[in-house]
Amino acid sequence: MRELAGQARARGLRYIDCPVTGLPDAAAAGNLTLFVGAEAADLAAARPLLAPISTEIAHFGPVGAGTAYKLMINLMGAVQIAAVGEGMALAAKAGLDPAQVAAMLAKGQAASPQAVRAANRIVADDHDRAVSFTGRLRRKDAAYGVALARELGIAARLGETALDAYERLVRAGLGDANETQIVSVPAKNL
Repeated sequence: MRELAGQARARGLRYIDCPVTGLPDAAAAGNLTLFVGAEAADLAAARPLLAPISTEIAHFGPVGAGTAYKLMINLMGAVQIAAVGEGMALAAKAGLDPAQVAAMLAKGQAASPQAVRAANRIVADDHDRAVSFTGRLRRKDAAYGVALARELGIAARLGETALDAYERLVRAGLGDANETQIVSVPAKNL
């Protein structure tokens, strides 16, 4: 991002990095959350273009900061979903009712919107229907997050473990299913 920003500035252009969160329907409805890295004046100039597609514009600092936040949050998501998959596989092997496990998860300390959504999809066993985010895409996101951690000298052991799980999922030919197919990794030792 910083290299691209430098090239843009050398040509007299402004540059911001602006990853988003939200699915295509959120974009169409103008309900994205934007994670911006930019000089304050550049963001101010871009706000009229960004406002129609977003409900929130979070400015994290200079160019690169928005992307760093997005990579960090995506890596955390990969870890959460991999942990839910592992937990749900463990629950099934222990003879627990998956629906009850998911319902109780939603009420407990480990609940997050991501964890609850993943547990419910695992219970529904609908990994191949209405795919919202593939295992292959989650693997890509985890790889970028781990790469950033390495670049910054941060040990990302949980991220590396999640990345390994998603790599095994993709190698098993399940990368185009919904990311919740990760439940197959611990269950079947792919």
